[in-house]
Amino acid sequence: MAKKILIISSSPRKGGNSDLLCDEFMKGALEAGNDVEKIFLKDKTVHPCTGCSVCSMYGKPCPQKDDAAEIVEKMIAADVIVMATPVYFYTMCGQMKIMIDRCCARYTEISGKEFYFIIAAAENDKAMMERTVDGFRGFLDCLDGAEEKGVVYGIGAWKVGEIKNTPYMREACEMGRRV
Repeated sequence: MAKKILIISSSPRKGGNSDLLCDEFMKGALEAGNDVEKIFLKDKTVHPCTGCSVCSMYGKPCPQKDDAAEIVEKMIAADVIVMATPVYFYTMCGQMKIMIDRCCARYTEISGKEFYFIIAAAENDKAMMERTVDGFRGFLDCLDGAEEKGVVYGIGAWKVGEIKNTPYMREACEMGRRV
């Protein structure tokens, strides 16, 4: 049975290393017959959470008028969510963290989802990437029934496109096929 897959790419550049890994994951998922949509956060306007508490104290929608509500709605509708980030200073980039924070108003509705994480970093030590993945896992700890299904550690790629000549591209494609 086909799954509805949402890929959230937080790369600041189209064709960046983490974004290329997203494309490979998508390629594999489409080959397996799934319904896939990729959101490139740079093309969206997502403001930081203001901490106004309208969503938590009053149960009302976030008052900010940007693209976050649309993205959260797609997260709620998806069966599978892929979150991809370049690694900056051993953690996820700010664009991804802001998007996670904006899930606050409706995070209880993002339940029963399968999650995959894609990271790309210049660092060659996979163990050093666990801090980044732990940030994603902290988000999942707040979601009912969230299940981590896989991580692509795209390490050793600094310049744009360096990820192309690594086994991580094939790994991302294969992971997409297995969804």
